[in-house]
Amino acid sequence: MPDIQCVRCGQSRAGLPYAPLNTDLGRRVQAEICTVCWGEWLKYQTMLINHYGLNVRDPDAKKLLTDNLEKFLFSTGAAEQVDTSKQGTISW
Repeated sequence: MPDIQCVRCGQSRAGLPYAPLNTDLGRRVQAEICTVCWGEWLKYQTMLINHYGLNVRDPDAKKLLTDNLEKFLFSTGAAEQVDTSKQGTISW
């Protein structure tokens, strides 16, 4: 894996060996995000899925995760703040 200049952390680190999504966003992640920051996103994504009880096959849940992926990795806005009082109560 070649080193890239990560846009999230600003360090030169190993890039992802493949695009994690078969979309333009996935190819952007591969080109601009290091493996360390990608690992941080995976932990955060898992927290969102478990905390809100998301069904990842649901289009609305996928949109929430995709929006948060962009916000988390590319700082395009504030990422979802996990409200522990809503655990498991979000309905789509």
